[in-house]
Amino acid sequence: MATVIRLKRMGTLKKPFHRIVVMDKRSPRDGKPIEIIGFYDPKTDPANIKVKKDRAEYWLGVGATPSLCVKNLFKKQGIKS
Repeated sequence: MATVIRLKRMGTLKKPFHRIVVMDKRSPRDGKPIEIIGFYDPKTDPANIKVKKDRAEYWLGVGATPSLCVKNLFKKQGIKS
């Protein structure tokens, strides 16, 4: 099974926030995740980012590919992807 680390949109129409999740590559954006590994809120100043580093590094080590947005968030947190 090909896994990908990407954002899952949550929240209301004008107050979005995102969960950083590990999902099957074929599942839809708001489908059921395998594991929730973090949180991203772009509306706060500065943006609020929380990532479970050990779980993110585990999934990257197993072969999950991060999306472009998640790769940039990991870079800000000091996680090598």
